[in-house]
Amino acid sequence: MRSDFLNTVNEFSKGTEPYAMAMIVRRVVPSSGKPGDKAIITKKGEIHGWIGGGCTKGIVLKEAMAALEDRKPRLVSITPSPDVQEAPGVTYYKMTCQSGGEIDVYIEPMIPTTHLVIFGRSHIARALSTIAKSTGYEVTVIANGADEDMFPKADQIVALSEYKAQTANNLVVVVCTQGDDDALSLEKAMELNAGYLAFVSSQKKANSIFMGLKRTGTSIDKLSAIKTPAGLDINAKTPEEVAISILAQIIQEKRSDQASETFGLEMDTVDESAFELDYYINPVCKIPVQRSSAKYVLEHKDEKVYFCCDGCKESFEKEPETYIS
Repeated sequence: MRSDFLNTVNEFSKGTEPYAMAMIVRRVVPSSGKPGDKAIITKKGEIHGWIGGGCTKGIVLKEAMAALEDRKPRLVSITPSPDVQEAPGVTYYKMTCQSGGEIDVYIEPMIPTTHLVIFGRSHIARALSTIAKSTGYEVTVIANGADEDMFPKADQIVALSEYKAQTANNLVVVVCTQGDDDALSLEKAMELNAGYLAFVSSQKKANSIFMGLKRTGTSIDKLSAIKTPAGLDINAKTPEEVAISILAQIIQEKRSDQASETFGLEMDTVDESAFELDYYINPVCKIPVQRSSAKYVLEHKDEKVYFCCDGCKESFEKEPETYIS
């Protein structure tokens, strides 16, 4: 069982989609989950693993979705006690299940590693590959004639003549060709639709190449989105300094208020359509309940109402108009 879950974690960590990891860190019986129990929650609301059932499952699902939206970890405490002394940094929920018990769950959003695609085999490209890899980026180099001696830290090296564009979330692209297949590399780079695309070049040279691309059909909007000269203006001179300035600009862009639109990380993090199809918001505690596996269901005015536990169902049966107008 443990090895199966670790295999699942390994598969998700290699993917390009964000997910949340939840782990039970404290338990008071008779809660079914135990400390150390873990689960992966996808942006569609799929749960892989075990973190309890009933109220706990719905609450963890709700907070996991919130963690994927704001990309912030959280500690969630679920307790039946109305007299709990709340601690800062903890989100509290009332346990409505009649079985009682308490449980604390730590939830962390897992955002895919930023994938840096470098076009070219120039000295700046080599420095950028090395420094980016040392700071946690996944690095792909695309250039004819590039090899492992030039790029010992790169995760993947592909010849420009063999490269086929593949779009993905969290993708940044830098063209460092410096006179070697400039126009073709830019055309390939634009096909990726990356959140960040920079061209290492003087403005004069870039304008000349852009004019040629415009004549062959590239739109002005696409060309104007390319950052050139690449990197922040820190008076960089050496290839390593230029590489640092480029990474600094990438970080600045990612941390800006526009990161959700630019890098495709937040605006579409949660798959709302898939989530709404499979989950129903419990009208009593406002916790999502999976329709396909719900144990507590009743008919109200020709419509099915789903509950996370018997306590919520009984509360609804006593005063349905309080919860559904």
